[in-house]
Amino acid sequence: MRFTDKVCLVTGGTSGIGRATCVRLGAEGATVVALGRDPADGAETVDIITKNGGKAIFLACDLADSQAIADTVHEVITKYHRVDVLVCDAAMMTFEPLADLPLEKWDTLMLVNLRSLAQLTQLCLPHMPKGSAIVAISSVHAHQTTAGVVPYATSKGAMEAFVRGMSRELDFRKTRINAVAPGAVDTPMLWNNPNVKNGNETIDKATVGKPEELAAAIAFMASHEASFIHGTTLTVDGGRLAQL
Repeated sequence: MRFTDKVCLVTGGTSGIGRATCVRLGAEGATVVALGRDPADGAETVDIITKNGGKAIFLACDLADSQAIADTVHEVITKYHRVDVLVCDAAMMTFEPLADLPLEKWDTLMLVNLRSLAQLTQLCLPHMPKGSAIVAISSVHAHQTTAGVVPYATSKGAMEAFVRGMSRELDFRKTRINAVAPGAVDTPMLWNNPNVKNGNETIDKATVGKPEELAAAIAFMASHEASFIHGTTLTVDGGRLAQL
């Protein structure tokens, strides 16, 4: 199995794509560290993995809190002494036009979606061995977006720039960094989007992906099979961008 004896740290591991990624990595032999805010949801993720014979723990962590991130990584390193795979999936959205958006919401979103990626990269890199990988979960909103989600789209565009820039600072034979950009995926974030509910953003259900399909792509990008892929974004959207 591709992740036997690997320690895989996944943010947003309590639902949607993050949970599916945790389950996929656990099924492939990883020791999964699932991060999230809700202990009940985290326990459910761990239960799914362990019932299938995998290994997992949940750690509560608010990615808007830099001290919480530092404490969590310290706990992981103390327990496991390394991080082989870092998957940054957790994200938040806002749904107001920028002219009406309190900048405090902008700041919180950037903390969760973008600054946490930078901080986790900084903290984990010294403990990432040869063959390790970072996978940042972007979005097709980095390339084609709608009104009312400017902060989210901005954070995802910046995330892909971060990946490109960090690829110049990392030796890909030691640690690779890439992004995966999902399209519409059957997750709570999609169906709770007010733009989807009110019809401003039209979703063709035939092109809505499954979290497990994204997890497969993320696992590939994190695996040794992708050893020559570095500093790029893999779009996994059922052809959504190609239709524009």
